[in-house]
Amino acid sequence: MKIQNPVLPGFNSDPSIIRVNDTYYIATSTFEWFPGVRIHASKDMVHWNLVAHPLNTVKLLDMRGNVASGGIWAPDLSYADGKFWLVYTDAKICDGPFKDVVNYLTTAEEITGPWSDPIRLNGVGFDASLFHDDDGKKYLIQQTWDHREYKHPFDVLTLTEYDPIAEKMLPETRKPIYGGTAVGLTEGPHLYKINGYYYIFAAQGGTVYTHEEVVARSKTLEVGSFETQPGEVFLTNFDTPYNYIQKQGHGALVETPSGEWYYASLCGRPWHHDTEAINDPRGWCTLGRETAIQKVEWDEAGWPHIVGGHGGTTEVDAPKDAILTEAPENHNQFNEFDENELDINFNTLRVPFDEKMGNINDEVPGHLRLYGQGSLENFFELSLVARRWQAFNFDAETKVKFEPKTYRAMAGLTNYYNNNHYSWVHVTWNEKNGAVIDVAEHNQTNYTTYLKDDAIKIPEGTEYVWFRTKVRTKTYTYEYSFDGENFVEIPVVLDAAILSDDYVNLTMGGFFTGGFVGLAAVDMDGYREPADFDYFKYEELPDTNEKGHSGPGLK
Repeated sequence: MKIQNPVLPGFNSDPSIIRVNDTYYIATSTFEWFPGVRIHASKDMVHWNLVAHPLNTVKLLDMRGNVASGGIWAPDLSYADGKFWLVYTDAKICDGPFKDVVNYLTTAEEITGPWSDPIRLNGVGFDASLFHDDDGKKYLIQQTWDHREYKHPFDVLTLTEYDPIAEKMLPETRKPIYGGTAVGLTEGPHLYKINGYYYIFAAQGGTVYTHEEVVARSKTLEVGSFETQPGEVFLTNFDTPYNYIQKQGHGALVETPSGEWYYASLCGRPWHHDTEAINDPRGWCTLGRETAIQKVEWDEAGWPHIVGGHGGTTEVDAPKDAILTEAPENHNQFNEFDENELDINFNTLRVPFDEKMGNINDEVPGHLRLYGQGSLENFFELSLVARRWQAFNFDAETKVKFEPKTYRAMAGLTNYYNNNHYSWVHVTWNEKNGAVIDVAEHNQTNYTTYLKDDAIKIPEGTEYVWFRTKVRTKTYTYEYSFDGENFVEIPVVLDAAILSDDYVNLTMGGFFTGGFVGLAAVDMDGYREPADFDYFKYEELPDTNEKGHSGPGLK
């Protein structure tokens, strides 16, 4: 078998990989999307299944009011003492000199939970991970943020002992353990003990095209004792612009039962507009930062190397002792809302789906009811249910009943990155035609309504409106229907790049998620006008890009 990268397509970043007996688990970041942390499982590293969202209660994760790309940064999953340990960061601030973060710890005997009440660890810095030493001691290693304007904000990696009996940190043990190299921006550390050496694997260069992973080691945990791996860097795509996958770096190491080694890291797959060169800009990653796996071999001196070179490869040999894992062939999704809970692939922003947001198969059987709340830019009260883009080409479709009485009420289908970067097709109202269909886009600081007074009039007596979006790598469109059979394309072609990490990074410090598609209802007047969605369908299409281009399709 071959591992085909990325193994977790779509927004699945900052992977923390472990093995427990014959099963591998990967925990990934979720940022402001709820529930927090996604955990996938596999026995062959080729086929993966989404099995858990550990942070599924407000007690474990309260992100109400968090900024875009705040929330869960770089969870760390480990297994020791007969249970799973999950360390996670809740980041409240992304831009500016301060990074207000809180690091928490929760544990569970089973990967599906229940997970214990969170233990508040510290706020020293983000990307904290827990190391279980062979002498029974436990340490937290983490990036340390320096807000002082005359210092570099990425200070050294800090090591602090954790007391599992008292369930608290021992701040008196805190010490700077490793400062990284001249590349800087050292973050995402994981600490391992292998053949008598302590190894630090840490990200550098920022989570963009200069991203890389560096390795250092020491016989002790003393200050100043860690030596950086000589020669070329462990993993980077900075100097491999033609690789299918880019941005590799931040990740974690795992050993198979038979002694093979693999490294899981985040990555991105950029595409280009026809008018752009391949190197500048490097491209647009509308699927966000994904997860890739590379094979690792060790040299005689005890240093790790990526098999195939530090740029990694798209296809990787699976473990020799892999156990075939059954998993869906694609990420297609069809929901008729005849259950009373959301599909595991759906997410909400910052808070869990509850009666304030709506209900499923309750007031209107076989429907998802969303009550109109704040705009799609609201950090506190928002009725939005969405799922990740996991393919460059897909269709998504829904059927909605909505009866607006003012232009301040809207409901429909959205493609969404964050509060400043999204678009949607929706039912609303205007003075000229009453109930109408319109398309709007928020691009950076500009909100544009495309059809304006020429918005499409909904015929009298129409109960439902069908919406469809067609995403085709570089562009996407919206369609509508009044009978579910005959769809009409709205003559508005939108640039998909606006929903990419790279575009958001031009104006915002938080650019860590990816494209989503989903359902939304807004009532700015505060009367909670309901929108009833009969179904949601997400269907991936074959990749049509020509090989030889740096975008999707190059194998």
